[in-house]
Amino acid sequence: MVNSALQQTKPRSRSASQLNADTLGRQVVRMEVRALTPADERVLEAFLVGHRDSSMFLRSSIRSGALGKAAYAGGFRDGRLVGVVAHGLGGMVVLQAPEVVAELACACVSWSGRTVAGLSGPLDQVHQARTALALDAAATTLDGEEGLYALDLSDLVVPESLSSGVVTYREPAPTERDALCDWRLAYDIEAVGASDTPEQRTRASSYLDAQIAKRNAWVAVQSGVPVSLAGFNAALPDMVQVGGVYTPPALRGRGFAKVVVAGSLLTARERGASRAVLFTDNPSAIRTYVALGFERVGDYSVVLFR
Repeated sequence: MVNSALQQTKPRSRSASQLNADTLGRQVVRMEVRALTPADERVLEAFLVGHRDSSMFLRSSIRSGALGKAAYAGGFRDGRLVGVVAHGLGGMVVLQAPEVVAELACACVSWSGRTVAGLSGPLDQVHQARTALALDAAATTLDGEEGLYALDLSDLVVPESLSSGVVTYREPAPTERDALCDWRLAYDIEAVGASDTPEQRTRASSYLDAQIAKRNAWVAVQSGVPVSLAGFNAALPDMVQVGGVYTPPALRGRGFAKVVVAGSLLTARERGASRAVLFTDNPSAIRTYVALGFERVGDYSVVLFR
């Protein structure tokens, strides 16, 4: 993690003030940045739904009550919300600000007073915010530039091995928890460059335990033995975000990940969701997701600082 550049430079934005007045012909467009509160939840949700494929982290955090805990900066153009940036307790700066992302990022980090642990959001917005926060040269453990993929669940392609029952899926059994925590740690090491430390083991186990408690984790099973793991990083009534998909190296290349992801999405569809999203740059994973019906709809980035 790194200290925010705002501890060294003056913020470029102010709460509840007019940032600029851009003359477009004869029309003056007023931009205002202010802190968002729980009273803004309905307006914020409506804005994020308009950018639903790249807003799952923000939407799920708001539903969990983060709007009253983390710092949220909203940008309003002539009274209409056009962007939001959040800076949570864990230090991640989460972006959904097609307009004035630099101003919102600077304002939000300044108000929160927290260290910037990382950035996540649409790729171009992450680049702009990182520059605005003077973090372009900061050391990272992850500097991802990934494709954003989406699927209408009515178009899900169910693998033949799942349809035939050769491979099945289910929620993890309590007796499998310790082994699956090891899988989750292995995923973190492989996917995001984590280290095998006691602290990371605790984080990995806690994350998986939370997924299991919310019934958002599944395993593919062959001959009664788990062979692959998948879960949802975020789950809302209308859509889910797939994440943490892991198959041990010795079991790869047999379609197990395809089965467990398809199974998780069948469950999401039964629960009422109609869409799924994920982001990845792994060629093997991309082939798996495309085979299930996912299509690339944009670019996404997660940056983690040392």
